[in-house]
Amino acid sequence: MDFLTKRNSAVTDNPPIANNREAQIKITEAGSSFYYAVMAFMGFVGLVLLLASLSRRRTDRIFFYLLAGANFVASISYYAMGSNLGFTPIGVQPSPSLYRQDDPRVRGDNRQIFWTRYVDWFVTTPLLLLTMLLTAGVPAPTLLFIIFMNEVMIVCGLVGAVTETAYKWGFFGFGCAAMIYVFWGLFGRGRKYARYLGNDVHRVYLMAVIYQFIIWICYPIGWGVSEGGNVIAPDSEAVYYGVCDMLAKPFYSLIFMFLHRKIDPARLGLKFRDYDEDFAYNQRRHYSSSGHIREPKEEIPTTAAHAEAPRAGSLDANHHDGAAAATTPA
Repeated sequence: MDFLTKRNSAVTDNPPIANNREAQIKITEAGSSFYYAVMAFMGFVGLVLLLASLSRRRTDRIFFYLLAGANFVASISYYAMGSNLGFTPIGVQPSPSLYRQDDPRVRGDNRQIFWTRYVDWFVTTPLLLLTMLLTAGVPAPTLLFIIFMNEVMIVCGLVGAVTETAYKWGFFGFGCAAMIYVFWGLFGRGRKYARYLGNDVHRVYLMAVIYQFIIWICYPIGWGVSEGGNVIAPDSEAVYYGVCDMLAKPFYSLIFMFLHRKIDPARLGLKFRDYDEDFAYNQRRHYSSSGHIREPKEEIPTTAAHAEAPRAGSLDANHHDGAAAATTPA
């Protein structure tokens, strides 16, 4: 029965050493256990969304799949962080004006930076944005550029986190500027498109955008006091980001699908054809015995004039020629 009382040993099984450097400022067993708890919750919500999608037609499951995918990817990321993997030690600045070197929890030369967190955000935040942008019916060029600016925001956060000098704050500023553009697009252009799809669509869209806006503005604060400023310990960082991620992904997924339950995706321009639909299209195509698709041959229309016209060199043609010669005056 010893295995039932065995405690989490991930931080000892996987020591905080990477790239020939050791992170003195690192997560403890408590932080690892919290990461595992978040992992389990996100994976559970992802499964719930997949099961709930079975109540809809295959062509109407796009939002279920987007949100389930976001939760599954985040769950894998939290498994890596709970296992004390997917990180790199980054040197911290010794300036006492920016860092609390008197706190033993943040005292050391290198801090543990989880790059796997940014891989998670790089994949999942576009999926979250798609749920909002597709609801509003935003055109593809606008949608793609908003997602592109979102990716710029994530990359700037990652580059700033692994920068050991004060130049990291420059990347922080670029990332914040990209975030401002993302929400300018959501609150500005997105609202205009959602309004024309009906009051119910506009209401769901606006609630989703406001919900995510309140959560997303917490991330730069967390970055500033953890990867950026080394003010809070990695365990506190785990709790801060974990709560934000749970609100932004699993809780948002459940709330969004509840509000979205009466909206037909076809109203949003998301009409997909299933394999057993459009029989007329299939009947217009002919299939050879070998199984290859063969288009029907074009038939040449025949008219009475073509049918009765004599062919050159035929007896009828000679007869007509002779009759014409007989009636010609000498």
